[in-house]
Amino acid sequence: MASPPRPGATGGTAFVLGGGGVLGAAEVGMLQALLERGVRPDLVVGTSVGAINGAVVAADPGPAAVDRLRAVWEQLAGQGVFAGSVFARVGTLVRTRTHLHPREPLRELLESHLPVPTFADLQVPFQCVAASIERAAEHWFTDGPLVDAVLASCAVPGLLPPVRLGGEHYLDGGLVHSIPVGRAVALGASTVYVLHVGRIDRPLRPPARPWEVATVAFEIARRHRYAADLATLPEGVTVHVLPAGDPAPPGTGTLRYRDFSAVPGRIERARAATGELLDRIAAEGGV
Repeated sequence: MASPPRPGATGGTAFVLGGGGVLGAAEVGMLQALLERGVRPDLVVGTSVGAINGAVVAADPGPAAVDRLRAVWEQLAGQGVFAGSVFARVGTLVRTRTHLHPREPLRELLESHLPVPTFADLQVPFQCVAASIERAAEHWFTDGPLVDAVLASCAVPGLLPPVRLGGEHYLDGGLVHSIPVGRAVALGASTVYVLHVGRIDRPLRPPARPWEVATVAFEIARRHRYAADLATLPEGVTVHVLPAGDPAPPGTGTLRYRDFSAVPGRIERARAATGELLDRIAAEGGV
């Protein structure tokens, strides 16, 4: 798909929303703090769960976006997307050989909570990324049906099936660009707010258990690109990395991806911590 005109070419504000599954609830609190203080985006880019949160705020970048996102996360907490007993999940895996959950519940959730059907209907330019299997490359969705693009960005390997669009198959965008600061800068943003799930605050350690090997390896890959983006920022670009507010940042494990019990607390901690940071920035004359 062709890229649109550079939405931030004359300098603008971008919200960058990273991936991270259930931990993405923190981004809702960060968005609430931003919008409460009148910070509005000129561009939104997102990956995986950040694509869900980002699409909602791009559709209506005001207080209603937070209410809509809270409704999304309440439904997620009801395990509508990842519902099913162990036997049901094993049955899906045996039948498909590739994933534990069907994509239809997530599609239904997106269709019920996204207020517009296409990228062209959004109030703010929005892009989300997915990983093309055939090309082994990132693919940025910039136009067309919104739900299909967000589904592709959220197709977590092993949990959800790849999404086929235009003759290609796509997996979760976190595989290629987990916190896409570089994309926002390339599109011309001069002020970037990074909304993440909190893991980047926790130092990595060598894996101590067999299941930690893959998660640590993936975390190295995702942090490496993010760190490279920050290290090569052009002159005149300001980046604010918003705090998730977790006293003990979450680890890299994904085995409890269905546990939404901590969602309300994660939202509120991120809202409070981000609000404090934004107030300090304002007091110091920042943006």
